[in-house]
Amino acid sequence: MKVSLLVTVINAKKTLPITLRSIEEQDYPDLEAVIVDGGSTDGTVELIKEFAARMEGRRGFSVRWVSEPDGGLYDAMNKAFRMSAGDVVAVCNDKLCKPRAVSRVIAALEQSGADCVGVHADLVYVEGGRVIREWRMGQGRISEGWMPGHPTLFLRRAVYEKYGAYDTSYRCAADYEFMVRFLKEPENKLAYVPETLVAMFYGGTSNAGLTNYLVSFREGYQALRKNSVPHPLWITLRRTLRVLSQFGSRR
Repeated sequence: MKVSLLVTVINAKKTLPITLRSIEEQDYPDLEAVIVDGGSTDGTVELIKEFAARMEGRRGFSVRWVSEPDGGLYDAMNKAFRMSAGDVVAVCNDKLCKPRAVSRVIAALEQSGADCVGVHADLVYVEGGRVIREWRMGQGRISEGWMPGHPTLFLRRAVYEKYGAYDTSYRCAADYEFMVRFLKEPENKLAYVPETLVAMFYGGTSNAGLTNYLVSFREGYQALRKNSVPHPLWITLRRTLRVLSQFGSRR
């Protein structure tokens, strides 16, 4: 199976080398990096060009990229998906922690059978070299306030084709709404890899300060209502408590 890693950036000169290095180190034999830049002016485009040139000719690896204005993060993610060709797709804007991360995920997907639509794993939030938060989600249900970590989510292409793209009307929670959209259906199963496979850069769209947390809370509630999930306020409160509990264990 070909795997597409979608990278969306703008003026990310400090963090992009970490992301690209972790992709370059993957041992999976059929990998595609799709990079959508929003028109950076800080040297990010030059880093992308260097990466593409470095990976040219590497067997089983391809790079597609574009740099142009877009409508924000979720618009860029939708664009990256349209550019991709993988049987399995993941958004990769952070760091894959292990060279075997993709191989580990695909092995779990293949072992789980045809009814498994994707795989998720554990992650940590990092700031500099310090772990801010650990996310060990295991398995669960939306009704319990559970949701997989989107940066660890690898999905079969058919999920996007059936349920559609990210809703760009959301400021912080389009990824959450997208996951609610297909995970509310009981037949859609995710496999779980109980390993930390992703280190997420702290300060992303939904975790950059109190204001964004409040927006994320409101949009999470709206996402549940939009998808006719019962008891949306109660679920949102339980989800918030789960998030807060993750700050208590750091390594």
